[in-house]
Amino acid sequence: MATTAPAEAMAQNEKVLSDALAAASLSDKDVETKPELEEGEIEEEEDDGNPKTVFDSAARFNLKHPLYAKWTMYFDSLASKATTKTEQTSIPNASAHGGWLDDIRRVMEFDSVEEFWGLYNNIVPPSQLPGKANYYLFKDGIIPAWEDAQNKNGGKWAIQVPRDKSKAQIDQMWLYTMLAAIGETFESGVDGSAPERSDLVTGVIMSCRPGFYRIALWTRDAPDVSLPETDELMKRILTIGRYFKVSVLGYAEDQKLMTGGFQTEILFESHKDSERKGNKNKLTI
Repeated sequence: MATTAPAEAMAQNEKVLSDALAAASLSDKDVETKPELEEGEIEEEEDDGNPKTVFDSAARFNLKHPLYAKWTMYFDSLASKATTKTEQTSIPNASAHGGWLDDIRRVMEFDSVEEFWGLYNNIVPPSQLPGKANYYLFKDGIIPAWEDAQNKNGGKWAIQVPRDKSKAQIDQMWLYTMLAAIGETFESGVDGSAPERSDLVTGVIMSCRPGFYRIALWTRDAPDVSLPETDELMKRILTIGRYFKVSVLGYAEDQKLMTGGFQTEILFESHKDSERKGNKNKLTI
């Protein structure tokens, strides 16, 4: 029976070992010399064909969680008045709703959870905004103005807090307000019960001023403040106010907030009453 000579066997073994070492060296070299990602560049990931949420891949998700409605974020400040407006960022037909709307810029429209977080993580938080600036977050097709047909018969719940004492909390207060709005939970009970209806809130506003912050949520209808709580609209408005105070802002339902200065209670008034100086037709939670 033919056998392999020792020298020939050794040569074959050396070749196998040499090839294995070369392959290993090549792999190591590839890892070591792999180019670093440039700023903003996304590393390619293998696609297994399965849907990915933002929780699976923050950069390459392909599955979105839709919201109940589309929303639009607007912004204005003293600085924005000096900027050049474009058709893409200004409000269409702004002059029909009042000249002040010419200074409001449309930031972005979104209709999914993922798009909201993409927006939120790339805009300046309220605590870092200048002394006169506003964020407006409204349902699609609703202009952040009293003159809008879906706002003109409504009103607003609002709270005002001192800027110097609230800077550490205001970002969270605003975030929770936006989440409650886009999640349609403002008509939930303070016990967390699901809302029976959720179509009253049209938008929320964050206003930054030199001495205070103000958060307001607008409703499409406003009740006569003299009506009892058993009135259907009054009941819904009070439910929104209580949820805003307790579940969103984190206060106790019976907690008194007025401490002087810029601090206010959580107050509701109709847009029509807001135009009257010295108006006392307000609800307090």
